Amino acid sequence: MAALLSITVAAILTVLQQYSFISLPAEVLMGVRWTVVGVLLLYGLQKRSLTTWILVSMVVGCAIGYDFPGFAVSLNVLSKIFLKLIKTIIAPLIFATLVVGIAGHSNLKQVGSMGWKAILYFEIVTTLALFIGLAAINISRAGVGIDPGLAQSQEEIAPVAAQSTSDIILHVFPENIVKSISEGQVLQIVVFSVLFAIGLAMVGEKKRKPMLDFCESLSETMFKFTNIIMYFAPIGVGAAIAYTVGHMGFGILLNLFQLLITLYVALIVFAVVVLLPVALIARVPIVRFLKAISGPVSIAFATTSSEAALPRAMEEMEKLGVPRKIVAFVMPTGYSFNLDGTTLYLALASVFVAQAAGINLTWEQQLVMVFTLMLTSKGVAGVPRASLVILLGTVASFNLPVWPVFAILGIDELMDMARTSVNVTGNCLATAVVARWEGEFHPEREVGLVETSNPE
Repeated sequence: MAALLSITVAAILTVLQQYSFISLPAEVLMGVRWTVVGVLLLYGLQKRSLTTWILVSMVVGCAIGYDFPGFAVSLNVLSKIFLKLIKTIIAPLIFATLVVGIAGHSNLKQVGSMGWKAILYFEIVTTLALFIGLAAINISRAGVGIDPGLAQSQEEIAPVAAQSTSDIILHVFPENIVKSISEGQVLQIVVFSVLFAIGLAMVGEKKRKPMLDFCESLSETMFKFTNIIMYFAPIGVGAAIAYTVGHMGFGILLNLFQLLITLYVALIVFAVVVLLPVALIARVPIVRFLKAISGPVSIAFATTSSEAALPRAMEEMEKLGVPRKIVAFVMPTGYSFNLDGTTLYLALASVFVAQAAGINLTWEQQLVMVFTLMLTSKGVAGVPRASLVILLGTVASFNLPVWPVFAILGIDELMDMARTSVNVTGNCLATAVVARWEGEFHPEREVGLVETSNPE
């Protein structure tokens, strides 16, 4: 309570000073902020859990970014190191867990059952997200009256060619698995792993067992590898937040505040109206579920990368009671087909672009645009700003001006934090839903991994 109260007081004073509602010496406010940092560090030392240290590091990162912006920008290298380390885990972890989950049980019928149930669930939920985003931007009309001068940005987005339907379909299938791994194409890795596992399941027991033993050992090793890298998570997460605040400052909220609030409110509505009822229907223990995903979601929020949270999320859902074979299949697949936050954002942002350009779209035109976005977003990499690239390509396809996209870029990091957190939450819930549908969700049992995931 003392830590929470300290953060609240420091945040209120800083915001009031930022917008000139009060006038206090800068040294006094800095002293208040760093006193809070000290209190939080003591709190972290008492709790000694990874999730606590990640949350503490986010506040410390905010303080560094606000008080020492030049130094904070240079810390970006630490967040990039963390993301690079995480990306080394993704491919071997997905491959090993999928192969063991499918070939280890030799139940190809269940794989097909999981597949169609997962895809059906993904499409229903993402469609609901799409309509919530569409309704939110039409109610708030955040793009109306936007100043074209906001498009100025220090960052650039490379031009993106419009994708045809055949391009999107071909993107699902790998032509070179090494290339897919190097480019971080999660969906292609999943397709290769599933086909490899099916082929292995068809092999005789004598020749199947050595490969299965290897994949099982690889899977366990990669989870331990994840635990090692998680020791670095508070540093990487704190550096990511420090860079964001130091690079952008808090003042950027004034420019596109309405758009930002529209997205956050729409995501909250989606969580309450869609995800919560789904969790209740699937009889997911809400409190335990929220506790399990707190770590992965905080990592996703700070790094704006779904991939950064994937290994940790898989580990936590297995500990919650979802079988590894279901976690290994549903969650990586969901990273391509079940990006709830990104889908909602794309629906909202595409109409925002038209509003900012002064173009009135009919409901029919809006639906065509957002359904196109939902299709083109399948297989998008779970990395920062990937959805912005998809948006830019789709805007070009519909002959809309590009400058509103660059206006969005000014606050995209803040928007990406929220939508990425919802992506991770939605995919974690999807594993529990499919497991319940398969009759294999046992939250009353602590399954899977040893309790070394929270370093002490």
